[in-house]
Amino acid sequence: MGKGGNQGEGATEHEAPAPTFTWEEIQKHNVLHDRWLVVDRKVYNITKWANRHPGGRRVIGHYAGEDATDAFRAFHPDLNLVRKFLKPLLVGELAPGEPGQDHNKNAQLTEDFRALRKTAEDMKLFKTNHLFFLLYLTHIIVMETIAWLILRYFGTGWVPTLLTGFILTTSQAQAGWLQHDYGHLSVYKKSLWNHLVHKFIIGHLKGASANWWNHRHFQHHAKPNIFQKDPDVNMLHVFVLGKWQPVEYGKKKLKYLPYNHQHEYFFLIGPPLLIPMYFQYQIIMTMITRRDWVDLAWALSYYIRFFSTYVPFFGVLGAVLFLNFIRFLESHWFVWVTQMNHIPMEINQEKHQDWLSSQLAATCNVEQSFFNDWFSGHLNFQIEHHLFPTMPRHNFHKVAPLVRSLCAKHGIEYQEKPLLRALQDIVRSLKESGELWLDAYLHK
Repeated sequence: MGKGGNQGEGATEHEAPAPTFTWEEIQKHNVLHDRWLVVDRKVYNITKWANRHPGGRRVIGHYAGEDATDAFRAFHPDLNLVRKFLKPLLVGELAPGEPGQDHNKNAQLTEDFRALRKTAEDMKLFKTNHLFFLLYLTHIIVMETIAWLILRYFGTGWVPTLLTGFILTTSQAQAGWLQHDYGHLSVYKKSLWNHLVHKFIIGHLKGASANWWNHRHFQHHAKPNIFQKDPDVNMLHVFVLGKWQPVEYGKKKLKYLPYNHQHEYFFLIGPPLLIPMYFQYQIIMTMITRRDWVDLAWALSYYIRFFSTYVPFFGVLGAVLFLNFIRFLESHWFVWVTQMNHIPMEINQEKHQDWLSSQLAATCNVEQSFFNDWFSGHLNFQIEHHLFPTMPRHNFHKVAPLVRSLCAKHGIEYQEKPLLRALQDIVRSLKESGELWLDAYLHK
């Protein structure tokens, strides 16, 4: 540990100078039982705090031994509040001669991105239009009401039942996009209100768990498309993704499934089963094993409401089948929309890139239109959402030109595609990865 350096916050002339550290020293503290990170050149020991971190211990742990300044600013709308929690964890500062960025990251690019964020703040692009979200919630409730009225007045024949199922699928998909907004704290200034409404929407309107979503989704945002850190690319040996993983599986002669056909069996086990089987099992087990009784109560309120509404029409067994039919349809919608922005992009091991470069490598956009915005919950602006996760989605189109300009300045590719091409690229990328696996499996 070096000597000297700048004095810590609140230091007086009688206090000793704050300890200073080099990046080499900080990067040694990147294991489960010993984790440090850097925010605004200050060094924090998060080893014990990680278990109490509201976003989960993993998301903050993914930045152990690194500069986490841009991630810190991206995830927390009220920086002053969060700094109060950081203050007791302070152990020192970066040594004066150390660069602000670890792993030889591009300092000018980082500086330019932070200037862009400041411009977005000055343009008030983090300010919410509450009418937008009120109308959005209203249109979900209207769909739920229309679905019930169709059965009430037209009975349970095939046509009314299918029509009701499609409407409820739409309301569920749109509620999924809406809970995503509150989960990212992008609606209200106070985090508490975001958390409360988030639990209502994901729990009461969808029957899922807010804490399960937070702990999973924030990891995805912190390190998108990074193996061992992004749970969304943990495919449980069902698929191989990107260019690195297929070759590694092939070299090791791993063949849990015929990966050269994964672009074909994707249609059978990907979109149809993710929500009704994998997610539902994972959500329920997570709430029970973690004894998350609050989220479990919210989820139960959804099931009570659903079955009390539809058992009189279909009976108990019929209502269960109807629920799974809705989730089967919603799962297709969810998988295609969420994966079109990520699976075709770079999927790799940790490279320790700067915030802008890591997000652009893992995300792409889909062209803007009224339908694309609504259909994807504005996740067609995936780049802007990943760079500024607390920004209200109705402002993504305003910040997008600034992001394009910054990418052009630094020679970073900014990908934007038509919707159909983005969907086709999912299958294309799975096929290419499968071919890489087969070649490595047979010849390496």
